[in-house]
Amino acid sequence: MGGFFGIASKNDCLTDVFFGVDYHSHLGTRLAGMAAYDAETGLQRTIHSISDAPFRTKFAEVFGSMKGSSVMGCISDTDPQPLIVRSRHGNYAICVTGVVNNAAALIDHYLELPGAHMGGMGGGRINNTELVASLISEQPTLEEGIHFAQAQVEGTVSVLILKNDGTLIAARDRFGRLPVHIGRRQDGYAVSLESFAYQKLGFEDEQELGPGEVVQVTPEGIIQLAPPGKEKRICAFLWSYFGFPTAAYEGVSVEAMRYRNGAIMAQNEAESLREMQIDYVGGVPDSGTPHAIGFSNESHLPFARAFIKYTPTWNRSFMPPTQADRERIAKMKQIPVKELIEDKNLLFVDDSIVRGTQLKETVDFLYESGAKTVHMRSACPPIMYGCKFLNFSRSVSDMDLIARRVIRDLEGEEGLRYIEEYSDGNTERGKALRKAISEQFHFASLDFQTLEGVIQAIGLPREDLCTYCWNGKE
Repeated sequence: MGGFFGIASKNDCLTDVFFGVDYHSHLGTRLAGMAAYDAETGLQRTIHSISDAPFRTKFAEVFGSMKGSSVMGCISDTDPQPLIVRSRHGNYAICVTGVVNNAAALIDHYLELPGAHMGGMGGGRINNTELVASLISEQPTLEEGIHFAQAQVEGTVSVLILKNDGTLIAARDRFGRLPVHIGRRQDGYAVSLESFAYQKLGFEDEQELGPGEVVQVTPEGIIQLAPPGKEKRICAFLWSYFGFPTAAYEGVSVEAMRYRNGAIMAQNEAESLREMQIDYVGGVPDSGTPHAIGFSNESHLPFARAFIKYTPTWNRSFMPPTQADRERIAKMKQIPVKELIEDKNLLFVDDSIVRGTQLKETVDFLYESGAKTVHMRSACPPIMYGCKFLNFSRSVSDMDLIARRVIRDLEGEEGLRYIEEYSDGNTERGKALRKAISEQFHFASLDFQTLEGVIQAIGLPREDLCTYCWNGKE
């Protein structure tokens, strides 16, 4: 996925942006970059891989090589960025958050224009940020160009631009699938995907951009260049998994939503819980833990951390490039608390079940550590569709998803006509899905939060939420 952060200030703000970008590290593990504007040196930029070391380590050198009163940066899981572009709109640095699914068709269209060309990458790829910048250049103004690019792209495009005069241009994606926040401080304004990133730097909330809204940000104020659209589809999965616990989107706290979500799950199976004789409820750390706390509080079953993730050196299990290495590191990170596992009936809540590979390793580890039974709960409905808007999963095919694979195994391609039934745990097909996954992963039982439960926990109107990964509805 990824995220961006920028400040337009009356003072040098490189250090603040350094910390602000670092606070987006939970959103990506591949690449990061920073760009700065200084009146004497103009635009500067640096990009590094963060796949083998955290942002702070890779970008410590910027304090000796960059300076600026307007600075921006990003975490990216797609392409190297920010890019510095020279165009009809002048020189500027640009970074993009989202995903472009129809890049090949857009590139072919653009290259048909007189004199058009693009820089190539390894394997003949094109940097999608450069593609978006090229689309922007087809229109007479930046705001028109941004809206044109967003309309052409199948996927999602939020944009942050740093102009060659220190002005920031911020645009939320067309349907508001990702947030863009603006904070205010005495010396200027900050633009950020995560509002807590600027709050830690002394900024106060000023506004959250609406879908497709474009604004100009300077140290003196904010000017709206394009008003927000009426349709909103913010990603519901932000609250379930991606969002950092201290984040809030559309005024809804991530941590508080997860407590409510877990409580709703416990309410949904209050009767059956009495028969399971659960000793402890726990979360699959880290993002499953607050859901589990809500579950525990509502069910009055004791919460316990039966295993701890060793994170001082292995802070992210998905950093290694191969699945085998990711699985091995995930297993090495898990340290059991034997007293809380041996001969115990355990119920764990995970934020989601996507492919299930690492979750199976976790459950096997718990049984090896002496667990009597391991019951599993997912804090969201079965994931039936690979995300085509934010690219939140590494899955390249719907059949990488465990729920889709099990449906195929049970009924073949015919079963895909009944995805809605399989999602519902009260139907015969829904029960069969849960039983098959349980047998495959050695769960004593398995259930999922309902779509209605997730929406209730978030508390926003259903029509404002994107739930595509669960029900295929845009």
